[in-house]
Amino acid sequence: MSVPGVRVKAFLTALMMSLLVAGCGSSQSADETLVPPESRGTFPVTVEHKYGSTTVEKQPSRIVTLGLSDHDAVLALGIRPVGAVDWFKERPYGKWPWTQARWGDKTPEIVGERDDYNFEKIAALKPDLILAQYSGMKKEQYDKLTRLAPVVAQPPKFADYAAPWRETTRMVGHALGLPGKAEDLIAGIDGRFARARAEHPEFAKQTMVVADTFEAGKFSAFTTTDPKMIFMTELGFRPFEPVKALSKPENNVVEVTSERFDLFDADRLVWLNSDVGAEARVRADPVYRKLKVSAEKRDLFITYENPPVGAAISFNTVLSIPYAIEQLVPKVAAVPGS
Repeated sequence: MSVPGVRVKAFLTALMMSLLVAGCGSSQSADETLVPPESRGTFPVTVEHKYGSTTVEKQPSRIVTLGLSDHDAVLALGIRPVGAVDWFKERPYGKWPWTQARWGDKTPEIVGERDDYNFEKIAALKPDLILAQYSGMKKEQYDKLTRLAPVVAQPPKFADYAAPWRETTRMVGHALGLPGKAEDLIAGIDGRFARARAEHPEFAKQTMVVADTFEAGKFSAFTTTDPKMIFMTELGFRPFEPVKALSKPENNVVEVTSERFDLFDADRLVWLNSDVGAEARVRADPVYRKLKVSAEKRDLFITYENPPVGAAISFNTVLSIPYAIEQLVPKVAAVPGS
């Protein structure tokens, strides 16, 4: 065979080998397309949590989030979970303005409602990491899930649903091998809060109650462990002492009837409209009308949706906080007496 023929044969052989190698590589790491290069972490990592410790040996790509807002932290770090639980009946995922672009058309499988998990759906997703930060996951659920994949349960130093956004962001960042990126996100949010406090120093002189009413005659004031009050205190507001005195670590809300509306008579009162009739129902209450915060119009009603300001402070995540600051701060600053 002539030399040119040898060269052609060698070239074709090399080309075929390169295609085979490329094909093998793509089949072995097909799920890695879910993780962009800038979001690939350093492994292995070991994360301490409520039920012990979990080691994540390699880059996870098929992540299932079981905490109500955990997916926000994962999205902020550049990865789209393949499964998540529902909270605000937001099927399909992506209705919130702070996550729509990040989900795109790759919405996750819904694998449960709050802490009621569908183990069959989770197993079918073949996860390589399960996160349950802002959750009430029980030990028996944890044990069952560990048969499917490494599980990082709730932060160890907080009651269920009481871990603040910084802690859950750090836990998720650690589990994804991206602690530095998580700290950068936290620093960015800290800067936004600092700017809001600097622009509104009057907030630090005012007490705040965040309230809701889910049915006639029953009213809720959120305690200092609830994301909504955590958000308000980071803006500079002080918790109202009568509510703070009734707070319990295991409960993020104080529920009362209108006879205890005195618990709501703070310098500022923000109501979350849980339904279209909530504001009218509250304002029609004769006891409420006698409160100074009501008579002096120092109360503010915001919606969960349209616009979703209430949802943003309820999530209180690295993604929802910027939206919440932008939407809520001007409204609170405009309340009479501010």
